[in-house]
Amino acid sequence: MATCTHLDDLEPVTPSSPGCEDCLRIGGRWVHLRICQHCGHVGCCDQSPNRHARAHWHEQPDHPVIRSYEPGEDWWWCYTDELLFTVEGAPPAPSHP
Repeated sequence: MATCTHLDDLEPVTPSSPGCEDCLRIGGRWVHLRICQHCGHVGCCDQSPNRHARAHWHEQPDHPVIRSYEPGEDWWWCYTDELLFTVEGAPPAPSHP
């Protein structure tokens, strides 16, 4: 089973916004939200028009790990490793209000 190679770089994060911070700034819309597990940036998913979570990773390539910021979802994704996973023992998944 493949493992994300970036988990040792993570610290607890605080969400930067209750919604996609970039969409809120420009008046955009999103489908689903993701939270960067390196800094707490909240961005929209790849199915959203602006793909701000992925754009954040392109701007900050040392921030490859995101987590779903949707109620009831507890999955993680690593852009660099292209890996979907869960983390045993992780605190409960955060979600937007």
